[in-house]
Amino acid sequence: MGPLILVLLLALLLFGAGFALKVLWWLAVIVLAAWLLGFLVRGTTAAGSRGRWYRW
Repeated sequence: MGPLILVLLLALLLFGAGFALKVLWWLAVIVLAAWLLGFLVRGTTAAGSRGRWYRW
């Protein structure tokens, strides 16, 4: 009974890790797309210098 529970817990842990990694990959792709889109949609300011879409 003990080894069966251990195998089930290991399978659950690996499934959870795989799901979390897949979600993190999709999140990284979305952030990258938003970052690249920011460079395309940023405009120029009145002084003619290149404006930034973020405020750092």
